[in-house]
Amino acid sequence: MSGAPHPEPSPAPLPVAEVERQVGEVPDPELPMIGLGDLGVVESVAVADDGNLEVAILPTFLGCPALPAITASVREVLVRCGHPEGRVRHVLAPAWSSDRISERGRTALAAHGIAPPAPSDAPEPVRLGLGTPCPYCGSLATRPHSAFGPARCQSMLHCAGCRETFPLMTAM
Repeated sequence: MSGAPHPEPSPAPLPVAEVERQVGEVPDPELPMIGLGDLGVVESVAVADDGNLEVAILPTFLGCPALPAITASVREVLVRCGHPEGRVRHVLAPAWSSDRISERGRTALAAHGIAPPAPSDAPEPVRLGLGTPCPYCGSLATRPHSAFGPARCQSMLHCAGCRETFPLMTAM
């Protein structure tokens, strides 16, 4: 007996669909109430030309400071799913837009006090004289408070109805 530890065998590789499901459940570091899939940042999970699994991630914001944490978390999923040689690639096309957020994701954001952006084809609320609905009381009597929010992809609004300040997920 050599006494040297034996490396643990890698688990059998899981199918692409299961890896994609698990990657989609990884919480966003800045919005932990929503998974990467519901946020719409997972562009694809596929076998690359070299036979290794590749996950393409669309950043919500150019220069997003959460990308290193997202990449590390997705790499952990790849290893756990039996794809240790898998890789994460950041892609800018097609550009991420808030239209990619699922209904489940929009509901989770609102439940945590973050106003989800309206779909891009919705009428512009400011032009109609109405604000973004407050996630706390539903009032449309909201106005911009600050262009800077808790994350680079958020701004702050103030509700005249309940007097709460809340973040708005910035539409890209």
